[in-house]
Amino acid sequence: MRTGISFTVSPSARRRLSSIVANRNSPQKHVWRCRIVLLSADSLGTAEIMRRTGKSKTCVWRWQERFMEEGVDGLLHDKTRPSRIPPLGPEIEERIVALTLCDPPGEVTHWTADAMAEAAGVSASAVRRIWKAHGLEPHRWRQFKLSNDPQFVEKLRDVVGLYVDPPAHAVVFSVDEKSQIQALDRTQPGLPMKKGRLGTMTHDYKRNGTTTLFAALNVLDGTVIGRNMQRHRHQEFIRFLNAVNREVPPDKDVHIILDNYAAHKHPKVREWLDRHKRFTFHFTPTSASWLNAVEGFFAKLARRRLKRGVFHSVVDLQAAINRFVDEHNAKPKPFTWTADPDKIIAARKRGFQALDSIH
Repeated sequence: MRTGISFTVSPSARRRLSSIVANRNSPQKHVWRCRIVLLSADSLGTAEIMRRTGKSKTCVWRWQERFMEEGVDGLLHDKTRPSRIPPLGPEIEERIVALTLCDPPGEVTHWTADAMAEAAGVSASAVRRIWKAHGLEPHRWRQFKLSNDPQFVEKLRDVVGLYVDPPAHAVVFSVDEKSQIQALDRTQPGLPMKKGRLGTMTHDYKRNGTTTLFAALNVLDGTVIGRNMQRHRHQEFIRFLNAVNREVPPDKDVHIILDNYAAHKHPKVREWLDRHKRFTFHFTPTSASWLNAVEGFFAKLARRRLKRGVFHSVVDLQAAINRFVDEHNAKPKPFTWTADPDKIIAARKRGFQALDSIH
């Protein structure tokens, strides 16, 4: 060993070193460091240790010295080295955050890491690190719409009340239509998924017509009444209401939650409602279709059946939708409302205050 390096390996340390070498899951850098120490303990010279481990003289000396100073634990960690790049000052970080919160120059809508790096004179990785530390994501955005309905609070509490505490001896339906569902056929057949490769689907398609799904979600048991129709006028809506009327026992009142689409308020629909006294309409606030529970079913339908579907005709599309509804009704789940209406009202108020302060 090099002059000034001298150590003795105790029996317990030797057992620990030998177990690290013998363990097949040990990192290789730990294995050859322990072998250097074990060979040194067996009184082998530096040249022989270099030959057996394939390491340089300075490397052998370094880990002999580390074991002498810190023992076995010193072999199992690497000492950190100072960065060659000086750290950014707080003023640069503050400037990047301030620039991010402003619109970028030129005809672009948002900052990118490369554009910010050029503007601030730092690397793109530094920009990403600062953005992550401050929770800034300029490349992302969310859609929103605040309801301007003057009766927002009353309608919200009415709809949520039906979800949370439905009337006795009544059925509550969430009703809406998913219009313009396209029967899309691909121009070429795709390849199935296999190990190491995603399934494939052509980017272009052939349109084979459209259909409209009228759906009524029973919030008490989660079942869905669905009907496919060509259009979504008040005539089709009345036909769907007749279908719902036939499905519900005659001794039950029917409460229907629906949005403010013009066909739902057509004079002919109001006349139908006057003739069917057990039906009561409850309209959601304007620009608040998220209050309608059936939207969740439509999202599931689009995500699980329509998005990747291949349909050679409208008949194929309608048959697939009908099968999906039947499978859903085989294992329905009751709808459960969990949001606090007071928190929704407060969030809407904060949204208007924020918009007023900015604009």
